[in-house]
Amino acid sequence: MSASFFAGRLRARFDCFITIAFALLISTAFGEPTPVRHVHHRELVYEGRPADVPLQPFSLDRPSPHPSIPIHVAYYAPRAVPGAEPIVRWEEDDARAYSEMTGSSHPIVSGDGAVLRHGVAYAPANAPDRVKNAIWALNTIRNRPYVWGGGHGSFSDSGYDCSGAVSFALHYAGALSRPLPSSDFFGYGERGRGRWITIYSRRGHTFAVIAGLRLDTTDLRYGGDIGPRWYTDARDAWGFQARHPAGL
Repeated sequence: MSASFFAGRLRARFDCFITIAFALLISTAFGEPTPVRHVHHRELVYEGRPADVPLQPFSLDRPSPHPSIPIHVAYYAPRAVPGAEPIVRWEEDDARAYSEMTGSSHPIVSGDGAVLRHGVAYAPANAPDRVKNAIWALNTIRNRPYVWGGGHGSFSDSGYDCSGAVSFALHYAGALSRPLPSSDFFGYGERGRGRWITIYSRRGHTFAVIAGLRLDTTDLRYGGDIGPRWYTDARDAWGFQARHPAGL
């Protein structure tokens, strides 16, 4: 065998020895790695230890039910009053002495505006006597029912429709000699609103405002025709023609 053959084998063994020696050196210096167990998200899992937590007692027997205690709830339930008049919003000033009266059938209040008290209109002291007479006369029919055509055959009737009630008021104000239907009020008196009395008319309905109170047979709050009543709230006058008696 040639010298080159022996030299190659010697070099190979030397390289193997160097590799083994280097591996032993690394193992001795750093030691073997300790295996670690992992779970999801690479969180370490340690051996569990019993926790010192007292256990709650329990029983397989169903607990006996306790008698229920009734709950009392207080509330208010409004009751309908048969035959009650519609609620009217009073707008009288407490400082005004509405108790001034010349008689039980002729209630008067100081000032220029009428006041409504329990459905009865109090005539203003500063109003002309014709206006006062109209208000006091209307108080006598304020509970009459609505009757179609009522108040047209005669000013005195058991029931009234809208134009019949307005005709009644104008008659006792000395401004009308015979009842008129709604359409005839289009040309009544003078155009526009009056100082004390204003008539609003259109085909099919008529109402009036006298000294600040509305005389109407229609109940806008509850709906329907109920007969001549006094109201303190206004009514939409769109579509109505405004007229008034001369001088009032």
